Amino acid sequence: MLIRMVNMHFEPEKLSAFKELFENTKAKIRAFPGCLHLELLQDKDDACALSTYSHWESADALESYRHSELFAVTWAATKVLFDKAPKAISYERL
Repeated sequence: MLIRMVNMHFEPEKLSAFKELFENTKAKIRAFPGCLHLELLQDKDDACALSTYSHWESADALESYRHSELFAVTWAATKVLFDKAPKAISYERL
């Protein structure tokens, strides 16, 4: 299993747009083959800092998602809302 965290920081006036986008796409991402879990986290000290936390069956499953039309459309709508570059980190359980 692969665990993926994507740390993002949004312009304050664009935060609600991202939350709405996530709400509208989370079921599709969760239903994507290989996705085992997806949730959105918000920094307790900085409301504009959010992270997605997801579990994938494998690195290949994540890569399939990252090359999908769903990802392309979702990422295009998301990246214009950032005020800092996002950071993605993949983890494996020990």
